[in-house]
Amino acid sequence: MAVKKELSRHRQRQAQATRQAIALAARRLFSEQGYVATTIEAISEAAEIPVPTIYSAFGNKPAILEEARRLWMTEADVENLHRRAVTTPDVQKRLHLAAQWTRRQFELGYDVISVYQEAARADPRVAAVWRRVMLRREAAVSELLESMRGRLRSGLTLRQALDLYVTWTLPEVYRNLVLERAWSPNKYERWLADLLIREFLGE
Repeated sequence: MAVKKELSRHRQRQAQATRQAIALAARRLFSEQGYVATTIEAISEAAEIPVPTIYSAFGNKPAILEEARRLWMTEADVENLHRRAVTTPDVQKRLHLAAQWTRRQFELGYDVISVYQEAARADPRVAAVWRRVMLRREAAVSELLESMRGRLRSGLTLRQALDLYVTWTLPEVYRNLVLERAWSPNKYERWLADLLIREFLGE
């Protein structure tokens, strides 16, 4: 029995390693060539994994892209940063952590965001996934702001704060400041934290 369990775990690890290799190869090709132009055959060649194995593991390109997104979010440790931001007693620290989680998302995965935006225009399945991702992101921000109820500056409603946060943290803002105007990710994070503290807390 123990041997069978170990064999099963080994196969699971192998399957996960295969999925990761496929997703990472696809992410690189999606970024370099575009989502639409990248074929399963090209991913197979880049990952050195047979086409039938890729179809068996994922079934289609949207599923591969979703795995790339999952790996990116795990690497960015967003859930942990969000949890800390919502629970830490110091409201300024909460906003610093919010700026940190936003910076890490973009720094580690702006390419994935760009791919999703391109793919969503061409594939309704990806568009539906991306809408759900954006809704979850907005829900996470809402939870943070709700945790600060009564601490926001006078006259600023939770809805207004949400609208401002979502606007200030658009991927296009990061692209303009960091990728086009050569700000460092650290500078972007400091700017965003200072902006959130000033506009949300009046400090």
